[in-house]
Amino acid sequence: MRGAGVLRERVAFDVAVETPDGSGGMERTWSEVAERAAEFRYERGREAVQAGGLTGSAVFKVCVRSDEVTRGLTTAHRMRDVRRGVIYNLREVDSITDRAWVWLGVENGVAL
Repeated sequence: MRGAGVLRERVAFDVAVETPDGSGGMERTWSEVAERAAEFRYERGREAVQAGGLTGSAVFKVCVRSDEVTRGLTTAHRMRDVRRGVIYNLREVDSITDRAWVWLGVENGVAL
């Protein structure tokens, strides 16, 4: 049984917003949707060669309480670790397996 004691981390969820850049184009900025307590579970890490250099990424499963906001998350959102400042891309959102919790598959170190 899962309780609030396992939610030791703080995460924020952002959504992309397109705004005019003043010279006829559009600029992507991020707007915070919500901040929640979370549990991180390390899944795996990987390395890839990009532009001639080695880059690493980490994949986590993140658990947050199910509510109207967290059930509405999609892969178009991003997640920020509030304490460490690390940004994660949402790769999957499981809001149906468990009514009380939303499980997120997140990855850092890669482009959105």
